[in-house]
Amino acid sequence: MVSDPMAQTQHSWLQSHRARISQQISKELRMRTGAENLYRATSNDRVRETVALELSYVNSNLQLLKEELEGLSSGPDTHQPEGEGVTVPMIPLGLKETTELDWATPLKELISGHFGEDGASYEAEIRELEDLRQAMRTPSRDDAGLKLLAAYYSQLCFLEGRFFSPARSLGLIFHWYDSLTGVPAQQRALAFEKGSVLFNIGALHTQIGARQDRSCAAGARRAAQAFQLAAGAFSLLRENFSQAPSPDMSTTCLSTLERLMATQAQECVFEGLSLPALAGPHDCLAQLHLAQEAAQVAAEYRLVHQAMAQPPVQDYVPASWTTLVHVKAEHFHALAHYHAATALCDGSLAAEGELPAYEQVFQPPTPGEPHSPTLPQQPEERRNLAKAHLKRAILGQEEALRLHASCRVLRKVDLLQAVVAQALRHSLAKYSELEREDDFFEAAEAPDIQPKTHQKSEVRVPSLSFMKVADIFHRLAAGLQQGDYIVSVNGQPCKWWRHADVVAQLREAGAAGVSLQVASLLPRHEPRSTGDHQPALLGPGRRPRSQRACGFEMPAPTRASPQPLLVWSRRAKQGKPGGRPPPCTGGDCGTCP
Repeated sequence: MVSDPMAQTQHSWLQSHRARISQQISKELRMRTGAENLYRATSNDRVRETVALELSYVNSNLQLLKEELEGLSSGPDTHQPEGEGVTVPMIPLGLKETTELDWATPLKELISGHFGEDGASYEAEIRELEDLRQAMRTPSRDDAGLKLLAAYYSQLCFLEGRFFSPARSLGLIFHWYDSLTGVPAQQRALAFEKGSVLFNIGALHTQIGARQDRSCAAGARRAAQAFQLAAGAFSLLRENFSQAPSPDMSTTCLSTLERLMATQAQECVFEGLSLPALAGPHDCLAQLHLAQEAAQVAAEYRLVHQAMAQPPVQDYVPASWTTLVHVKAEHFHALAHYHAATALCDGSLAAEGELPAYEQVFQPPTPGEPHSPTLPQQPEERRNLAKAHLKRAILGQEEALRLHASCRVLRKVDLLQAVVAQALRHSLAKYSELEREDDFFEAAEAPDIQPKTHQKSEVRVPSLSFMKVADIFHRLAAGLQQGDYIVSVNGQPCKWWRHADVVAQLREAGAAGVSLQVASLLPRHEPRSTGDHQPALLGPGRRPRSQRACGFEMPAPTRASPQPLLVWSRRAKQGKPGGRPPPCTGGDCGTCP
C-alpha cells in the first residue's frame, strides 16, 4: 500500500493540535471547579461578583475551545460560500453543561420501599437511563442529537409521573451550568432537569440553523425552520417555567432569545426571497417587495438590540452579540434603500402602470403631517430620488462597518465584514452609474421604507413526539401487586361493582387483554396518598403480560390532581394559572397537555 506523506503530515498536525486543545480544556475545567467552590463558599458580595465574572470568561473560553476541537474533528477543509453567495453569520447558542448524576441508589431504594419489588433487579433499566443521560450531555449537532435530547426528555416525563411527587423526594441534586455566564446552579426539582434539557433542544436548533448554507434556497429554508423551532422552545420555557435558578432561563432572557431567533428566521426568509437576484435582475415589483422585506428585518433587529441593551439582559448577554445585532439592523436598513433605488432605476416602472407601488413602500404619515410623497413622473426626477436612496444605503453600510470595527470580537469575523463591504460596493457602483457631471443640485432626503413582509416567520414549538420512546421502567407497572385495588376496567369505574362482576369482565378478556387501573396504598412511614398504577394488560390466561408484548409504549401514570410540570421552586408551589406544560412523547402522561 502506498501512503501519502502529505496526508500523514496533516494527520500528525491534527493530532497534536487536538491534544493541545484538550489540555487547554482540562485547564479551563480545573479553573472553573476552583472558581465554583469559591463562589459557593464565600458570602462576600464583591467576591461573588468577581468570581461570577471569572466563571463567565472561563465558560466562554470552554465554548470556543470545544467548537475549535469539533472543527478539527470534521476535517481540515471548511466550506464558506464565496462571491455572491456569502451570507451574514448567525448567532448560535452554546449548550448548557451538567455534571454526572447517580440514579441507582435512590431509584433502587424507592423501588424496594414503595413498590415492594427488588430494586437490584432493575439494574439494567437504571444503567440504560444513566447511559442515556451521559450521551445526552454531548449530543451531535444534527437531527440525531435532537432525537437523543427528545428521548431523554420523554424519559423524564415518565419518571416524573412514577417516582416524583410533592410528598416524596428522591434526594437527587440536578447540577447545571448557565450557558451564558457559566455560573453553576443546582435544584432538587426534576423540572430543573427537564427545563435544562428543553433549553438545550432550543440551543441545538440554533446551532443547526447557523450551519446551513443559506446561499441556496433549500439551505435558507432549513435555517429558517431551525430558528423558528428554537424560538418555540424558548417560548415554551418562558410560558411554563417560574423562579429560574440561572440567568439564561429567566423570563427576560428567554423573551430576548425568543425574539432574537425569530428575527434570525425572518432574515433567512429575506435571504431566500433575494436569491433569484443571483441568476438575473429582479423586476420592479420584486425590488419593491425586497425593500420592504429588508426594512422588516431591520425593524425587528432594532427591537432585539433594544432588549439586549436593557438590564438585566445586558449584564450576561455577550457584548459582541449586541454589537452584531446592531450591525445587522444598519445593514438591512441600508439594503432596503438599495432595493428601493434599484426599483426607481427600472425604466419599465411607468410603462407597466406601477407608479402607486412605489408610494406604498413609504412610511405612513403621522397625524398632522402631509401625505406621503408621490413618485416623480419624470425619469430625471426618479433618478435623483434613486440617488437619495443610495446615499442612505451607503451611509448605513458605512455605519455597519464602523460598528464592526469597534468590536474586538467581531473584527475576527471576516465573513461579516465581507458581506457588508460587498453590499457597500454594490451601492457605490450603482451610485456611480447614476452620477453625472452636470448634477449641481442635491436630491432631497429619501423617505423611510415601510416595514412589511409577505412571509412572516412564525414561532414554532418543537414537537417532542417525532419518535416513539418506550418507558424504560415499564416492567415496574406492568402487573398487579398484592394489596392493589382495582378501580376501573377498560376505562369503566368499578368501585361499586360486585366481586363476581369484576371477575367476569376479566375472564371475558380476549387476546387483546384488558386495561386495568389500580390504586396502591403508600407505606405507613409516608404521608397518606393514593398513587395509580398503570393499566395492566391481561392475556387470555388472565395473567399480566409485559408492555412490550402488547406492542405499544405505555404512558406515564396519571394523577387526579397533576402538579405543575415546570415549576422548580425549592418548596412545593402551584404553577401559574393557565400555564401550558410542554408535551412529551408518551401521550397522556398526567403532567403534559
